[in-house]
Amino acid sequence: MRHVCIIGGGISGLAAAYYLSRRGCRCTLIEREARLGGVIRTEHIEGCVVEGGPDSFLSQKPWALALIRELGIERDVIGSNDHLRQTYILRRGRLIPMPEGLYLMIPTAMRPILTTRLLGWRTKLRMAADMLRRPAAGRAEEPGPGEDAESGAPFDSSTADVSAASFLRAHYGDEAVDYLAEPLLAGIYGGDAADLSARSVLPRLVELERRYGSLTRGALASRAQAAGSGSEPQAIFLSLRGGMQQLVDALARAIAGRVAVLRGEAERIEETGEGCRIFFGGQWIEASDVIVAAPAYIAGRLLQAVEGCAAELLSGVRYHSSLTVSLGYNRAHFSHPLNGFGFLTPKVERRRLTACTWVGTKFPNRVTGRRVLLRGFIGAGNEGDLLQCNDEELVEGVREELAQYMGVAAAPEFFKVYRWPRAMAQYNVGHERRIAEIQRRLAPFRWLHLAGNAYSGIGIPDCIRTAKSAADRVLAAPAEAAPLAHTNIKSGQG
Repeated sequence: MRHVCIIGGGISGLAAAYYLSRRGCRCTLIEREARLGGVIRTEHIEGCVVEGGPDSFLSQKPWALALIRELGIERDVIGSNDHLRQTYILRRGRLIPMPEGLYLMIPTAMRPILTTRLLGWRTKLRMAADMLRRPAAGRAEEPGPGEDAESGAPFDSSTADVSAASFLRAHYGDEAVDYLAEPLLAGIYGGDAADLSARSVLPRLVELERRYGSLTRGALASRAQAAGSGSEPQAIFLSLRGGMQQLVDALARAIAGRVAVLRGEAERIEETGEGCRIFFGGQWIEASDVIVAAPAYIAGRLLQAVEGCAAELLSGVRYHSSLTVSLGYNRAHFSHPLNGFGFLTPKVERRRLTACTWVGTKFPNRVTGRRVLLRGFIGAGNEGDLLQCNDEELVEGVREELAQYMGVAAAPEFFKVYRWPRAMAQYNVGHERRIAEIQRRLAPFRWLHLAGNAYSGIGIPDCIRTAKSAADRVLAAPAEAAPLAHTNIKSGQG
């Protein structure tokens, strides 16, 4: 029987353990933290569902919902209140509604653009002029993923890639980048649009530019195609009634008794004649395969003895930290209208808050009738020394901003702060090429598989997709006939 060791007990590692164990693989899951689930964490405080990490997943990506169905908890899936969906952008201290008709931050209706107070006339004219752009006549052919390495030249990940800010600026100008692209990308990726790779974080828009030249004409064509498909519109965001922790708990129940869960930190991985071995707790665990579902910088440290160049490239994937601050108010003392999902703060206006979600508007059944729950997000390289601040200092700073932007003078009746050091992988310029080079270098090691948010998507569905792909590769490989040594380390279930 194959013995697969999975390093990392976040959603990627848990999903991999689930997919393998249900197919009869013997699995060992190593998790360094006291709890499973990684950044997915839900608490119930005074009748409110308080999310510490991600509060939902995109409905258009099918992998999370497919797993939820397999686990038998589909009845608890809820959709966002899209009839109430309105996002505000902070400009000069005021919350201004984002224009209607945006498709991935691209305007598809000119009337909302012409009437918005968010953008000036120069930007509006530039958006209209984008309709006249035509596809480029031709593009230089790119070198293959391994050409730099084969020639002996230093690996240059930035070949044929530009930042998301540069890509969008060429179409719509600086103001559109500052007040549309940057806050939206910061809210999703926790990064700076000037650093993020257009090809990695805006692949759909890059493809539209290639085909149509004009992003606006491409977006209109995409919308027309979607409208003609006849499919039922679905809520943009999906979640679980009791919070995203439900998914973690369901996975933990599904693998209980079938997967050995070890608490502690793996130290290194080495290749053996029969597969690999992992040094953990002072001794070796031998396995036929290993799935590294930990952050890329941990994967880099573990794989130094396997492939040094790939390990260095993995360690070079940048990460940002993030914090969430949830504040619960008495509704009777709260006067600001919660007529939307919340607001985003552009970098040019930002102090601490990158975004704030009005939880009771975004999702049903998250807040009791007498409560208002606001969830602030601090990240996008803006967290800095705030990770070291105590909770009271953080909350006081967030309250100052909420008082300025929303006129919230009341003191919260409860608050909760969650810190996530180095949790958000940054798909910076050249990311796609970096990952291709890592894959090329690790291809000879058929027992080694990577999964997680550092490679081809940061959301929960993408993490599950990479986990399932890794599990499928393990299951597709021919089983070794040679017996594998067993570890005598005691296991615990989380």
